[in-house]
Amino acid sequence: MSSAPPILAVDLRFGGRHQQLGPVRILVVDDFEAWRRSIVSIIADDPELQVIHEASDGVEAVQMCQELQPDLVVLDVGLPKLSGLEAARQIRIVSPDSKILFLSVIPSQYVMREALRIGAAGYITKEDALRDLLPAVRAAVADREFLSFTILPEPQSDLPEE
Repeated sequence: MSSAPPILAVDLRFGGRHQQLGPVRILVVDDFEAWRRSIVSIIADDPELQVIHEASDGVEAVQMCQELQPDLVVLDVGLPKLSGLEAARQIRIVSPDSKILFLSVIPSQYVMREALRIGAAGYITKEDALRDLLPAVRAAVADREFLSFTILPEPQSDLPEE
C-alpha cells in the first residue's frame, strides 16, 4: 500500500506515477449482472481503460486473476461462493501486481479498513460509483488510495476530555 495520503472523492486529478503502456486491463467482479453492466459502461467511457473479463463470484474472480493477471480488479464485497475480502486475499497471492478497488452497497468503516489492510487501492460505495468509479480507478493506477466520502471516518468522539 502506498504511503501517500488517500485521494478523496473531490480530488479528481489523475496525477501520480502512471507508466502503463496501452489500456489499463480491468476485471470487473459483481454477482448482480445489471450492476456489473453499469460498471463496465462507466469504464468504457475512458479510452485508457479496457474491461478484459467479467466474473460473478469470488471463486471465478480468483481464477480469472490467476489466468489473466489484470492491472486492476473492481471487486464487490458481497459475493457468492467466496466473499470479496477473501477473494482479495487470494488474488494478492495469485496475481500480486493486480490492484484491487472494492465496491460495496454498505458504507462500512470496518469492511473498508479490512479491505485497505488486505492491500486494496480503494473502497467506494455503489451509491457513489457514478461519481467516484473513474477517479478511483485513476487513483489506483497511480498507486494512490481512494475512499468514497460516504465512508470517510467520522471525527473520533471517544477521545478523552481535557
